[in-house]
Amino acid sequence: MKYMKTILNYSFLAGIFLLSCESDVDKVIFKGGTAPVLTTSSTSNLVLTKAMENYSSLQFQWTNPNYEFSNGVNTQDVYYTLQIDTTGSNFSNPKMGTLSFTKDLTTSFTVKELNTTLAALELKDFLQHNFEFRVKATLANNSAVVYSNVVQIKITTYLDVVYPVPAKLYIVGDATPSGWQNDNVKPDASQTFTKVNSYLFRINSLAILPNKFLFLPVAGDWSHKYAFDAPASTNNPAGDYFKPDAKSDFQAPAAGNYKIEVNFKTGKYTMTKI
Repeated sequence: MKYMKTILNYSFLAGIFLLSCESDVDKVIFKGGTAPVLTTSSTSNLVLTKAMENYSSLQFQWTNPNYEFSNGVNTQDVYYTLQIDTTGSNFSNPKMGTLSFTKDLTTSFTVKELNTTLAALELKDFLQHNFEFRVKATLANNSAVVYSNVVQIKITTYLDVVYPVPAKLYIVGDATPSGWQNDNVKPDASQTFTKVNSYLFRINSLAILPNKFLFLPVAGDWSHKYAFDAPASTNNPAGDYFKPDAKSDFQAPAAGNYKIEVNFKTGKYTMTKI
């Protein structure tokens, strides 16, 4: 019986070994990828002008990182993000430009499209700035990140607003201290924006509740307003696009004190908790 038991033990161990070997064979291992190579149609100094807004400006293309697994070359979709920042920021600027693509290996800009994209960085117009471009490549869920080389271009932008810029701007609604009160005689100073430059309005600090609100260009006048041009449920509480005389109220984020900016160059507002 002892001899038979030993044979059975050896048979059991051999079975485990075979299963282990089969598991190792079947296991797919990620072997890595190659950094994309980014090229552009020109790296010469570029001056963007309103008069040329419909003309072509820059074209970018990049190589596939060729992600590879132990069972062969990757067959999943590759996700790309063209990142745009100023030289010296090392792509850490929270306002840097980002354009996302799936599988595409090229993109192009008209003068207006490039100017609008660069506007997100909120730099002074009609001045030359040093920009850097690179491509971030990933697999699903932002995994297996690799970055391309960096392309540097000096570009001068021009002022181009999405909507005519009003002389003044106010915020009203249940999200604000004064509610929907719209006083044309003495507007609440805390809900009155400061005009920072030719296209940007700002309130440095305002107590906000998680309710609805609107922007008004004239206190006491409901005939014109800036609101959300989509179902209110899809509005991003931290900031989104606005549109004159749109139908949906904005949804504010969680209660707290916020810095609020309304940018007529990008057509977006932001609410930053402080």
